[in-house]
Parts: sequence; C-alpha cells; structure tokens
Amino acid sequence: MSTDAAPVPGAEGTNVRVTALPRPWIRPRLIHTGRAGHAPDDPLVRRFWVALIGPGALADLLRLTAAAHHHRTIRRPVHLPVLLREGLIEREGDDILVHPRVPTLLPCHLRRLRPSLRAEYLDLMG
Repeated sequence: MSTDAAPVPGAEGTNVRVTALPRPWIRPRLIHTGRAGHAPDDPLVRRFWVALIGPGALADLLRLTAAAHHHRTIRRPVHLPVLLREGLIEREGDDILVHPRVPTLLPCHLRRLRPSLRAEYLDLMG
C-alpha cells in the first residue's frame, strides 16, 4: 500500500504540500461608511468578538485593520471566510475592504453568546 498523497494539480514534479505553499499578498483598504462601532483595540472587541469568531479570526481582523491604516501588504489571512461571513470585512473583486470600526453586536450575534456573556454585554451597552 502506497502512502504517497496525490500531487497538487499543476505542481507535478515538486514535493511541496498544499499547506506549505505561501499565501498570496494582499493590500487591504479602509472603507469609510460611517458605521458605528468600537475601535479595534477596544477591550470590548476582544472580550465579545473572540467568543463569536475565535482568537485567530480576531487576530486576522486586527492585522487587516492595521495594514489598511498603514497602507501595507500582508499575507491573505487564513480566517478570511469567517470575517467575510460575519460582515467584519467586505470583498470587492480581489480587494479586501476593512471598516475602521468593529460593529456592535447584532441580535443574531447575541443569541450565539453564552447567557452570562450576553448579560455582561447588554449591561455594558446599557
């Protein structure tokens, strides 16, 4: 029985795993829509958004935001689909658009929080 994996399409003759291929570079852009929310470095963002999307996705969001503010390129984030699904970033063709503020939680987000965290958020938001 052979334990060799099938080669990556278009990579015949190389011994590089798909996971070892470098992710492409992107240059995120800020999109100013006047959306209300929190500053990305607000502790509230870390406390509640981590519970919803996980620490890796939040770290990717913070890197995208910093790169957009400083007009820098970064490797395409691993958690890009999560950030798109949650509406934290937008895509316009190949461009990644980042809002300067992280939105407040919507009712659909609140329902996904455990009850004690939901109550804490509602108390903070008054």
